[in-house]
Amino acid sequence: MNAPTHDVLLRISSLQKNFGGLKVTNNVSLDLRAGIVTTLVGPNGAGKTTLFNLITGHLTPTAGDIVWKGESIVGQAHWKIARKGISRTFQDLRLFDQMTVEENVRTVMEPASWIWQPGGQVGKKAREERVRHILERTRLSGKAKVRAIDLAYAERKFLSMARIMAADAKLWLLDEPASGLDRGSYELFLELLRSEVSHGVTVCIIEHNLDIVIGISDRIAFLDQGTLLSEGDPEVILKDPHLAAIYFGEQVA
Repeated sequence: MNAPTHDVLLRISSLQKNFGGLKVTNNVSLDLRAGIVTTLVGPNGAGKTTLFNLITGHLTPTAGDIVWKGESIVGQAHWKIARKGISRTFQDLRLFDQMTVEENVRTVMEPASWIWQPGGQVGKKAREERVRHILERTRLSGKAKVRAIDLAYAERKFLSMARIMAADAKLWLLDEPASGLDRGSYELFLELLRSEVSHGVTVCIIEHNLDIVIGISDRIAFLDQGTLLSEGDPEVILKDPHLAAIYFGEQVA
């Protein structure tokens, strides 16, 4: 049997973002391939979150291109890019704190969040079932009527995951999704992620914890000072002494 091809889903070409004279993203070219987990690693200030902001339309590049399924998305509004199937989480989670868990999930289910709901009772039942299924998978069923602000930290993390699952996105951009999780919660997160990838979701993660990077990555892209230094097999990149020295802030010869 032939191995899966992992076709390019999103292509970043010669991407640059300047803030004044500072190049935060410096001529980055990177392919995100379908059905795998690509992890962005590098020291603080490497430009990882900026890259996410450029992909999602929260920032506009100074130069270069971002192509999603053959279409350039540079200059498009962030909400239009989200509707094309690209969703993200944030380090600060950005939940609707005063809404319940159930309501938080519903808000990202277009057109399920509209006041006028299509499909009548059949459509309503299908939406309710989908929310129920997502909350079961993220182990939040017992918290469905609880406000997001009243959740424990790990539960808030999983609510963020539940929202991205409800968006039915094909590309997930996850900004340190497993940071601060206890071992049991981390294992649930890993199980959820691998399950979604096996069903066709493509994932790009920003992560600092090397144990998590090793456990979750199919490919790694190493950034430093806005420049992509290396990209490829995790074992090869993580064993590179030059990259390790940069990552841990050691003097590079």
